[in-house]
Amino acid sequence: MNDLVVSGARPLYLSAGFILEEGLPVADLQRIVQSMAAAAASAGVIIATGDTKVVQRGKADGCFINTAGVGVLEHPVRLGAANVQPGDAVLVSGPIGDHGITILLARGGLDIVSDLTSDTAPLTDLVAGLLTATPAVRCLRDATRGGVATILNEVAIAANVAVVVDERTIPVRPAVRGACELLGLDPLYVACEGRLVAIVAGAAADTALQALRSHPLGRDAAMIGTVKDDPPGLVLLKTQFGGTRIMDMLVGDPLPRIC
Repeated sequence: MNDLVVSGARPLYLSAGFILEEGLPVADLQRIVQSMAAAAASAGVIIATGDTKVVQRGKADGCFINTAGVGVLEHPVRLGAANVQPGDAVLVSGPIGDHGITILLARGGLDIVSDLTSDTAPLTDLVAGLLTATPAVRCLRDATRGGVATILNEVAIAANVAVVVDERTIPVRPAVRGACELLGLDPLYVACEGRLVAIVAGAAADTALQALRSHPLGRDAAMIGTVKDDPPGLVLLKTQFGGTRIMDMLVGDPLPRIC
């Protein structure tokens, strides 16, 4: 759903393809399907079609699911990284890293106790409010695999601009920051599922930020950086200690691919 949303579309229909390992408990499958149905219903989306395949025991790690979606464009705006220009503002819709750290702690068998939960959420209404508030949105991206840092690197390369991020303004929950410090991870590279990066014209930054904060999913939205013309193709991080360093593309991944 969120892939459609950050393209400027309102999701309508999804497909769901299941690859099931022989021996998967029926109760697990029922729980997954019920969860999907509830999430789709709450987002106003119909799971309209799908398929199921069963493979040999040990060949699918339980259950794999792939989806595709169809939506409708309701706003006269063309979104894309190539639209980004020097002077634009970089916003995030809320605290980053919740999803990736939640999954890592659940999967990793680590002796770390935390009440973190995934940030997974449909972004349909949040983005609709943003696009209604201002036509000056250049680019939207959901910060999934590779996190915010990877998204910004992709934007910098596509638009041939520099993105300068202020570390002090990036919203990160204390529990996420603490887990990252213990595990040697950078929250900027940790996957999110219900957070987006919005790049808007600088003059529209306050309007866009207000629109995001007016929605429950964006109440902790923040402006974290600006777009410059030099050095092109790079993301620079202004650290809390006053220095500046290059923030590269993600190398490796703290988890097997989860989204």
